[in-house]
Amino acid sequence: MSNTAAKPPSRLQRWLNVIERAGNALPHPATLFAGLAVLVVVLSWVFNTMGVSVTHPASGEQVGTVNLLSVAGLQRIVQEVARNFLAFPPLGISLTALLGLGIAEHSGLMGAGLRLVVLATPRRLITPMVVFAGVMSNAGSEVGYVLLTPLAAALFHALGRHPLVGLAAAFAGVSGGYSANLLVGSIDVLLAGLTQAAAQLVNPEAQVTAVVNWYFMAVSTVMVTGIGTWVTERIVAPRLGDYRGSAPREELKTLTARERRGLWAAGVTVAALVAFVLGGVLPADGYLINPKHPSFAKSAFMEGLVTFIMLFGLLPGLAYGFVAGTLKNDHDAVTGMTRTMQSMGSFLVLAFFAAQFIAYFNWTNLGIICAVSGAEVIQKMGLQDRPVPLMLTLVLFAAMVNMMISSASAKWALLAPIFVPMFMLLGYSPALVQGAFRVGDSVTNIITPLMSYFPLILTFVQKYEPRAGIGTLISTMLPYSLAFLVAWMVLLVFWILIGLPMGPDAPLYLPQ
Repeated sequence: MSNTAAKPPSRLQRWLNVIERAGNALPHPATLFAGLAVLVVVLSWVFNTMGVSVTHPASGEQVGTVNLLSVAGLQRIVQEVARNFLAFPPLGISLTALLGLGIAEHSGLMGAGLRLVVLATPRRLITPMVVFAGVMSNAGSEVGYVLLTPLAAALFHALGRHPLVGLAAAFAGVSGGYSANLLVGSIDVLLAGLTQAAAQLVNPEAQVTAVVNWYFMAVSTVMVTGIGTWVTERIVAPRLGDYRGSAPREELKTLTARERRGLWAAGVTVAALVAFVLGGVLPADGYLINPKHPSFAKSAFMEGLVTFIMLFGLLPGLAYGFVAGTLKNDHDAVTGMTRTMQSMGSFLVLAFFAAQFIAYFNWTNLGIICAVSGAEVIQKMGLQDRPVPLMLTLVLFAAMVNMMISSASAKWALLAPIFVPMFMLLGYSPALVQGAFRVGDSVTNIITPLMSYFPLILTFVQKYEPRAGIGTLISTMLPYSLAFLVAWMVLLVFWILIGLPMGPDAPLYLPQ
């Protein structure tokens, strides 16, 4: 037996442990969201009484604090409880997608697929593969949250590593790297439309395309993958150590003949689904193309992506199960779906209270007031002729606002009419302004409980660590957030100093 003393934790590890203990000392997340909802209601009365308001940058109208302690506010709270819950974005998406994924897991397809990946991939490439897959999943909207994070946890568990290390790596790529990608996704189209509308307040002829940040975001993909891998292996994995929980893991046994036949059947099913999708979106008049909006971003495939996520889990899972013999009849299939829904009970409770809090926060206009007030502070800082500190200030401001308003489109709809015209008048292009905003918008996604999918990720964490709370997740993800923030700001500074365009026909500065 070795007498070597255990290596004492570093200052960073001790600091993260303090954050975790402090976070987990808070009430249960559901209770916390309920308390925050009550706090918002009280603050709405306080700020309304004080007459706090701002001028909306787009409409020019005064936006005041809406008092939810009024008769009208009380009636709205009572009437909207169920609608708030049902309208909570991750709810329908997550449950629908997990119906199909439940079949894939129950039939054994997910376990066999994980073993195939692990046996075929060098271990040193698993972590960068997971982070990169998380970044690239953003082209498919929220698919990474629902699919990749639990899959990565199971993958690392199968490797004999702590499952939360895999979950953290995937979550870092999916959410912390939200603005990076090699492909153009729906969020690029949406933000470009908001940027163009804001730019046309100054120049009615201004055009902003979905690829204005493509060069910068493509390079950012490499950066996020590298930094995410480094943080995972150097900080997160040593801190979490060996997994000592009781969650069962898939043994890395060689695939049997029946499992291989099942995987072949699942692969053929996936190929058939891919052919169906391509046949519907590639032709200009394809059966998945919307005639009123004939683009891939507005196709039935993209608009109904959650349906296809479910089908890509359900149909290959059924094919695998019946060929491999793990499913005998429809009762077995329904049992798989039922078990998945049972495991989501804690998420449903948490989502109910989170939905009420987010709804109340939006109703009161507190997010808008904070954002506009912060923008006014930036305007008064006198950085007009200094692009580097100006853009870094915008990055930090966007990161802070992201802690209160998690939706990228909602934030940019509010901030674009402020910053895009203001910076255009100073000679900066809309592409640069949007790029700086997107950096800040990404880096704090993984540490704010207000992010819509935060409760879902916490539910996945509790599958392996039942006692884990908000502090566990925040302390695990904080190193990624800080590392991404520093690295991305360095990249942005380099980009500005070199004078590289942000994308095709998207220079940093407007022509003189």
